[in-house]
Amino acid sequence: MTRSTASVSSLSTFQMGAILAALGVALGAFAAHGLKARLEPNLLANFETGVRYQMYAALALLVLGTRPEQRRAPMLLLSGAVIFSGTLYILALTGLKWLGAITPIGGVLLIAGFVLAALDARRSA
Repeated sequence: MTRSTASVSSLSTFQMGAILAALGVALGAFAAHGLKARLEPNLLANFETGVRYQMYAALALLVLGTRPEQRRAPMLLLSGAVIFSGTLYILALTGLKWLGAITPIGGVLLIAGFVLAALDARRSA
């Protein structure tokens, strides 16, 4: 497989964490400098919550990328971050409040990913 046709599944957990973290920093800067004057405070807070949880997932993926026994949790964490943070970003930028009903699915995936990471770490100890 060439680099141009590489898929998410071919990225290492560490690489996924690094990309997620880089995007989190960029989106956080965008919020602080580009959205602060344009969004209502509650919508800006939603966007910032998305960035914060994206960074939590990114840092977890960076750590899990150093642990070979961690094969199941990373995809839950990545999926959770995309759904949780992504819906908050879209909600903040568009005002589509119905997205708030989808956001908790991402939160549950994040929680499940962290729990599974703990279980897999315990199992390998």
